[in-house]
Amino acid sequence: MPQLLPYTGTRTVVLVNPNTNRGTTAMMAELARKHLTPAGLTVESLTVGQGPSMIVDPVTLKESAQHVVDMVRRRLAEWCAAPVAAVVIAAIGDPAREQLGAELDLPVIGIGQASIVTAAAEGRRFGMATSTPHLVDSLTELVERHGASDTFTGVRLTPSDPLVLAASAERQYRELAAAVRDCVDRDGAEAVIIAGGPLSRTARRLAALDLVEIVEPVPSAATLVIDALREAAQEDSPS
Repeated sequence: MPQLLPYTGTRTVVLVNPNTNRGTTAMMAELARKHLTPAGLTVESLTVGQGPSMIVDPVTLKESAQHVVDMVRRRLAEWCAAPVAAVVIAAIGDPAREQLGAELDLPVIGIGQASIVTAAAEGRRFGMATSTPHLVDSLTELVERHGASDTFTGVRLTPSDPLVLAASAERQYRELAAAVRDCVDRDGAEAVIIAGGPLSRTARRLAALDLVEIVEPVPSAATLVIDALREAAQEDSPS
């Protein structure tokens, strides 16, 4: 039986999708609920109203940050809505995570941040498999910002365009499986991040292959949320 978090007056975790694809938002929110509901948390999902349906390059990644900030600020300003316990930024590049983390007095967790923390635990060698070649530099910089470059084995890519793969679940699965194998066989990775929120369903399928430990971004973020809220509750409790 999962251990419930101590009650702190609010149970709502807001998951923000920086892409405009509501189907992707629903998929990630469903996955987050599987991990957060047993801890007594409610997931509320939001989808930005501007930008691409899938972030595939540094320009759209940078532009999405302001959309995320605006949406989170609007949500927090709603006087009749449930108080927010934590925010999850559900895009692998973590747009606006650092800005919101400095601005808000609550945990702001990015799925990219969470993936790297999980994959790099105990000094493991880890790589990434993804479908977005134009984001390789951004992902590498994210690893560096979290101090994990020494054990990072690099990014392996699918050969097909990310939007083509988004339209074909089976093709996405086959090509990402091949990229994961390259991470393991060619690079010596001991864990592999499936780097992309829209790839969450395929990440779950790949985990079942038992090729290597697959790090799923959304579940990794859910774990960090639970840890952060539990730590905050302990700090607030009387000694």
